[in-house]
This record gives sequence, structure tokens and C-alpha cells, in this order.
Amino acid sequence: MKIVIISILSIFLSISAWSQQNQYTTSNKAALKYFAEANQNQDDHLYEDAINNLQKAINEDPKFIEAHAQLADVLRSRHLFKQAIEQYLKVIALNPDFNRSVYLKVGEIEIGEALYLQAQQHLEKYLTYPGITPQNNAYAQKLLNDCKFSIQAIQHPVAFKPVNMGPEINTANDEYLPVATADEGMLIFTRKINNNEDFYKSLNSKGKWQTATYLSDQINTGQYNEGAQSISQDGKYLFFTGCNRPDGMGRCDIYIAQKKGEDWGKPFDLSAPVNTSGWESQPSISADGRTLYFVSNRAGGYGGYDIWKSTLTDKGWGPVQNLGPNINTPYNEQSPFIHPDDSTLYFSSNGWPGLGNKDIFVSRLDKDGKWQKPENLGYPINSNGDENGLTLTANGSYAFFASDNPNLNGYGGYDIYTFELPVKVRPHIVTYVKGKVTDAKGNQPLEAAVEIIDLQNNQPVYQDYSGADDGSFLATITSGKNYGLNISKSGYMFYSENFSLVGYKAKNPFNISVSLSPIDIGNKVILKNIFFDTNKFDLEAESKTELIKLIEFLNVNPKVHIEISGHTDNVGADQNNQILSENRAKSVYQYLVTNGVAAGRLVFKGYGKTQPIAPNDTEENRAKNRRTEFKIISK
Repeated sequence: MKIVIISILSIFLSISAWSQQNQYTTSNKAALKYFAEANQNQDDHLYEDAINNLQKAINEDPKFIEAHAQLADVLRSRHLFKQAIEQYLKVIALNPDFNRSVYLKVGEIEIGEALYLQAQQHLEKYLTYPGITPQNNAYAQKLLNDCKFSIQAIQHPVAFKPVNMGPEINTANDEYLPVATADEGMLIFTRKINNNEDFYKSLNSKGKWQTATYLSDQINTGQYNEGAQSISQDGKYLFFTGCNRPDGMGRCDIYIAQKKGEDWGKPFDLSAPVNTSGWESQPSISADGRTLYFVSNRAGGYGGYDIWKSTLTDKGWGPVQNLGPNINTPYNEQSPFIHPDDSTLYFSSNGWPGLGNKDIFVSRLDKDGKWQKPENLGYPINSNGDENGLTLTANGSYAFFASDNPNLNGYGGYDIYTFELPVKVRPHIVTYVKGKVTDAKGNQPLEAAVEIIDLQNNQPVYQDYSGADDGSFLATITSGKNYGLNISKSGYMFYSENFSLVGYKAKNPFNISVSLSPIDIGNKVILKNIFFDTNKFDLEAESKTELIKLIEFLNVNPKVHIEISGHTDNVGADQNNQILSENRAKSVYQYLVTNGVAAGRLVFKGYGKTQPIAPNDTEENRAKNRRTEFKIISK
């Protein structure tokens, strides 16, 4: 849509202000008669009649400046911007100094029509007048910055080839606000039919999106509007906006629903402090499910709509925080999308320099955890129209958006499109771990605790349970770090895995099948997140999380006794390997004892190279043989 005149215009001359002057630029009685009738039409909200009478006044006297100026205002209020510009320019041609506000008004709507050079000239002229109020001055400077940015952006376009997602997704109705799961297995979007918004979903089968279906009667009401949603990376939780619901706190609130088998559970209001009596909308949940970004017009912001966040604590959602002046402006920021790398935020704004109305921007967290000043995604991704609602695939290569641009030859109304995102504005490389947990004996799916740890700081980046119905889980992980995975369930041995993404360039996911064995004598677990320097036996700091898991396992199972064993590859002298493996097992033993595990429950032993689990023929296989294990010896 073209630029919409916002409430800031109330500080300018009102539509009928031209008629308040004591002297008119015409003495033509017929022209003045039509002009007076037009004023009455405006008072009666008969704007088409006002336009007709003002045109009649101009026909009587083409040099009647007040009639041109007032006609321009009425046309602008009716969003007839091209015609309004024509009338403002006639005012300037008849008398360049008739009223300085003409330059601000015409400059504003010229930006909406992509007439940036023309708008720049008019805004610069406006700023030459003395006595401009600070508020008007700041707004004019903001518009002037838009012009200067736009002129440069158009001269340096970015690659942009939008592709319609096809009749499986799009219809003659409006479709918009698409979000996809990390594995791109499901797309959820909003469809508007007869002015009612509901959610629809499309599943991906062999790389092709299937015909969209109604999401769920548990979430869609048919009575109230549902929209502006965010799906967790594993597709199990849906955060969305519900407006005017009986259980809501304000006009629009944020709700959450959990997937239950093939359907969804009943959604519930997130309540305070996230929701207030005001307007909360457009949620975006972080990959770890612990930080919720959203839009609100609550008090304490920078003006208009701001982007806020709340972090989940043991007691629920924590205090709400404004994202600050590097994100929010005195104008409107909306449609936040936090990428699964948890450090790249996309959002729309009409406050930062752009090409007209809302543009899409990207901001990144710096090393101190502060958001950097945003970068405009560039032209023609952004235009003089209204861009918002951008979301990305987890791998960061492609983006989804909605548009009603007739040049894109859609199916009607707003359609959903996808395009390849320019490399410069992409997030960090992200992949995902997708797995299924089963019982090793019966091969039945298990609901087990799944935790992924950033081994550098020993902090969890994912904590959830595998699905009770199918044993599945999915979690995203970002390049440049090492991660440990632990899966545990009462009565079972736990599972340990390691993912090294330092220097990771590919985007291939990790697909794993995990079979948990019961706690029986002789069963073993390879501790894949116990680390030592080469030819040394001092435990590295990254081993702490795994050791704590082992301590928890022993505390939960107080009758279990274990053997801790160290193993090496076949490189080096046998005696040295034997000593090294024994010392490494002893280091683990000593850590457990120091941290409260009774020594009588533990034994340690080194096996050197004698028990390989892979041929020692490649570096990858030799790495598998260099390991620490524990084995149940009694229970």
C-alpha cells in the first residue's frame, strides 16, 4: 500500500485551515461560494462533494491558491496522492511562499510515490524557514534522511527474485505472515476470508508444499481474529496474537498453544507481564524457547509501537524489557523475527531511514550482547510501499514475505512469496539436530529429557522432551561452537553425543536415532563430552556438563555401581597408551568422588588400545576409539 499519513500530521495545518485566513487570493464570488460549500461538506464528512466544490471554485478562478491547497489536503486524506501532489505543486507555482507547511506535506507524500529527488528539494526548502517547531523540524529531517537513503539505495540495488509459492498456498483471498519449522516440514500462515483471520498449514512432502489445510478448531475460532504467529523450531509450540477474546487482558494479547499429536491443545493467554490492558502482538520466539520478542504500545517505550522482550524463568515469563534505541524509534517498529541463531533480528520500521512507510531491517547482537544499529535490507526488497512480516528459513538462505504488488502476478489480494536473501544480510549459519528416541528393547517411542549444551560456557541452548507419541525432537544449533547433547529418562541409561560446528560451512542437518537401554548390568555409555588435551589426562572445562550429568544419574540411581574406563587408539607405544587410558579414567573417578559420589560405588580401569569400537584406519575412526565410558557393574 502507499504511504499512510500518520497522526503526526495533526501538528500541521488542518484541512480547513486555509479558509481561516482573513484575505483570500480571489475576489471571484462564485469561487468563494463553492469554497464555502466545500468547507461545509468537510464538516459534514462529505468529502467527494468537497472535492467537487473545490474543483468548481478552481474552475471559476484557476489562481485561487486557498482552493488548490485545500483540495490537495482533501485528496491526501482520501489517499489520492498523485492528485494531491499536483495540487500542492500548483500552490507552489502560484506563490512559493504561500505557506511553508505545503513543502512538508508534499515532500511527505512524494516519498510515498517514490519521487525522492523532488521530495528532497521540497523538504530542504521547508527547513530554510525560520521558527519551525522542534517536532516539525525533527520530522522533516527524518523525511529528508529517507530521501537521501532512497536515492542511494536505488542506485545500488540488491538481488531480489521473488517466487510465488503457488496455488497450494495462495488463493484469491489474502494470505500473509508465513512461518516455517526449522526442518521446513511445515508452514503456518494467516488466511483472511470475509474479513476473518484464521491459521492454515501446509506440509512439505519431498520438497513440495502440499495444499494448505485449516490448522485447528482448538486455535481458530471463526469469531475472533487469529494472526501474527510464531512457531517453535520443532513445531510443537505456537505463539500467536488473539484480539478481543473474552479471556484477554487487552485489545490484543499473545497466546500459546502446544501441539498434541496431530492436533493442538487449547491456547492460553500468557498474562502479565507480557500482556497488559494495552496492545501486545506479533510474537517471535527464540530458538531455545526462552526469549519472547513482541510488539507493544505500552508505556515506557520510545514512541508509537516498540519491540520488547521477556525471558522465561523458573517462575514464568520475566520482566519485560524494551530493546532500546538501537532498535526502537519515536515512530513504529513492528513484525520482529528472531532468527534461530538467536543473534540476528529482522523487523519493520518507519523510523529508520528507508524508502517510504515501513521497510525491513536487520540488527545483530554484538559480543557484549547489545543490538547494533539496524541495516536496511535494500532496494528493491524494500520499496516506497509497505514491507513487513519477513521471516526466514532456519538455514538463513531464503525468506518468506507477503505482497499484494500487482506486478508480481499473484492469485489475488496478498500472496506469500519466497526469495533468496542477499548474503550480506543473512544470519549466522544454522543447522538442526533432529532425532527420535526409542526403547532399545521394544523399539517404542519414549518421552525423554533432551538437552543441548554450549560447551564453551556450559549453558543450555535447548531443553525439552521428545514427543510422547513419536519420540521425536528437533533443535537448532549455530555454527562456530561445540555442543553436547544429553538424553535421559528415569530407569534408562543416558545418551551422550557431541557436535562440533567450529569452522562449520555446510548446512546439512544432523539426523540421529537414539535407543535408550534400561539400567542393566553390563550396559555401557560412551561419554562423548569428556575432553582431554592430546596425550594428557587433565579434564578440560568443557567436560563439566557431562560430568554433572553422570553425577545426577548416580544420585537418581543410588544402588548403581559403575566402572569408568579409558580407551585410546593404536598410535604410540602400548605401555604409554595403557598408562594414559588409566590416568584418564582415574581423573573422572576423582572428579566424581570430589563431588560427593561414594568411592565404593566406583572403579576405574584403563584398557589402552585393546577395545577399539572402529578400525584404526582413519583419523575419524581413531577419534572414536579415544573415548571414556562407564559400565554398570551392579545395581
